[in-house]
Amino acid sequence: MSVFLLDNSLFFPPVELSREDGLLAVGGDLSPERLLLAYRQGIFPWYNPGDPILWWSPDPRLILEPERLHVPRRLRRVIASPPFEITFDKAFNEVIRSCAQVRREKGEGTWLTGEMIHAYCRLHRLGYAHSAEAWRHGELVGGLYGVAMGRAFFGESMFHRARDASKVAFVALVGLLKHWDFPLIDCQVVTAHLLRFGARTVPRREFITWLEVLVNQPSGAPAGEWSGITAHEFLEDYRRNK
Repeated sequence: MSVFLLDNSLFFPPVELSREDGLLAVGGDLSPERLLLAYRQGIFPWYNPGDPILWWSPDPRLILEPERLHVPRRLRRVIASPPFEITFDKAFNEVIRSCAQVRREKGEGTWLTGEMIHAYCRLHRLGYAHSAEAWRHGELVGGLYGVAMGRAFFGESMFHRARDASKVAFVALVGLLKHWDFPLIDCQVVTAHLLRFGARTVPRREFITWLEVLVNQPSGAPAGEWSGITAHEFLEDYRRNK
């Protein structure tokens, strides 16, 4: 199946025309308008440094429903400690840059080019992209970020410099999204890490059907930054049930 070449117009072909590996289109730009249109349609950018922008819509799709979050017993004990202070939107730029830096330090390479980082920082300033951070003694030691539209959250990347830091931040974020009535977190592609938290695969068509409804529905989340939200209450259930 062919891969579509995008021009300057704000358009994506139907996701059903993606290649078997999920690749749909190449080119275009990372403007906020195009990124938001992509997320609405179940598409995300992912490409290596030096390559043109590649747009993907894999089938099946990995999702996590906050109601079905599974927190392993060992992690519950960690949360009960508690070893980290968790915040939201306090250090978005630092989180996304750390996601890229830690991958490079591990020799894994990263799709988070300067262009990508700039694009998501811009989405953050517009109130669409959000982060959860884990701090220890005032130092950022873990976190993750993603994009919220309506009642859907699209997870992007996470990092940690201390064991379990990103996991605790993730559990707090899922609790927050559950509180705000987000029934769906897009996890994009299958990873063993997210499967352990209760994520599951669904056919792309089912995922798109959810999106068509959820991205147009209001949630309980405030407009703009989430930095005024206290994370403590969203971890309390796991502290009590260790």
